[in-house]
Amino acid sequence: MKRNISKTELTIGALLAILLIFVLPALNAAGVVSNFTLNLWGKYLCYGVLAISVDILWGYTGLLSLGQALFFSLGGYMLGMHLMLQIGKLGQWYLSGNNPNLLPDFMIMLGRHDEVPVFWKPFYSAAFAGLAVVAIPGLLALVFGFFAFRSRIKGVYFSILTQALTYGAYIYLLQNDVFMGGNNGFTDFKFLLGADLRSPGTQRMIYITTALLMVGVYIFCRWLTTTKFGLVQRAIRDSETRVLFSGYAAANYKLFVFVLAALIASTAGALYVPQVGIINPSELSTDKSLEAVVWCAVGGRGTLIGPIVGAISVNALKSWATRAYPDLWLIILGTMFMLVVLFLPGGIVGLPKQLKGYFKRKEGGLDELKQIPATAGEPASALPSNPGNPI
Repeated sequence: MKRNISKTELTIGALLAILLIFVLPALNAAGVVSNFTLNLWGKYLCYGVLAISVDILWGYTGLLSLGQALFFSLGGYMLGMHLMLQIGKLGQWYLSGNNPNLLPDFMIMLGRHDEVPVFWKPFYSAAFAGLAVVAIPGLLALVFGFFAFRSRIKGVYFSILTQALTYGAYIYLLQNDVFMGGNNGFTDFKFLLGADLRSPGTQRMIYITTALLMVGVYIFCRWLTTTKFGLVQRAIRDSETRVLFSGYAAANYKLFVFVLAALIASTAGALYVPQVGIINPSELSTDKSLEAVVWCAVGGRGTLIGPIVGAISVNALKSWATRAYPDLWLIILGTMFMLVVLFLPGGIVGLPKQLKGYFKRKEGGLDELKQIPATAGEPASALPSNPGNPI
């Protein structure tokens, strides 16, 4: 079991970090890369962070969560509430005493003209919104995980429960009377911390922040998997019963990882919103959580770098396929997932190792074949390619 980070991984990781953090924004500032392309890559990187959160649960702890889209969306909604309240004079206003205050447009359309709901008012503060991005999803993950893991719910039952929780939130946010935008959600954002979100410079800074977040999350999770905690993680994945008999409180480890994954997903969702410009309940739909699992499988489960590669490559393919063959995307996605499961168990990042092992076995078989003389009347080609150990 690998405990240290190899020089090859460090070199490739450093080159990718330089490319994403420095080179791509510099090309955008020079006009070589368009603002649309930069925003698209920012979206891909947010999905990459989400994929890491899935991998730290599924790939390293054996917890197949179908609810990471919930935490991703909650982080987006928390920041989205603040952005809706920062539209300024371009939005709708109401009078509370002598002080003008902002009322989001969708509330006007829903017939509310007096003031924002009480739970919206703290989101005028950017600091509170930033705290809510991690506090709300983290608290939800803590409560849900506490009861789930203390009840020793695991396997497919855990996956079903996380999906049910996500679907429940999806149904709740669709309602107009909860004042969270209903089916349309939040959109038409204008300002963030006083900066114009439509400005190329602002978009570039948000992209750089997203790239830094992805690199930071990868480094932290990679370090965590090399510690004793990471060993216990993999032990829980491989045989939780043995971990329990060894005296470790597996439920506490799983709860910590579950909350950590929720926080990672929520921060990615918060940075996703100002770059894409919208957040609505469709981000909690069933296919979103399943797509995140596909990213991990395609890229390489249990590698951390694989889910990033999978998220970027699958979403790049989706951007092309939904333009060229919009009705066939789900078929393409399902076919790709089946091919990976059947023929690429290590995913994209495991392909070089798989090919190396294949050619090594093939070469070893030929060497053994040369050492065995052909029987009279029997051609050498008829002998087994892998005779095994002689008796």
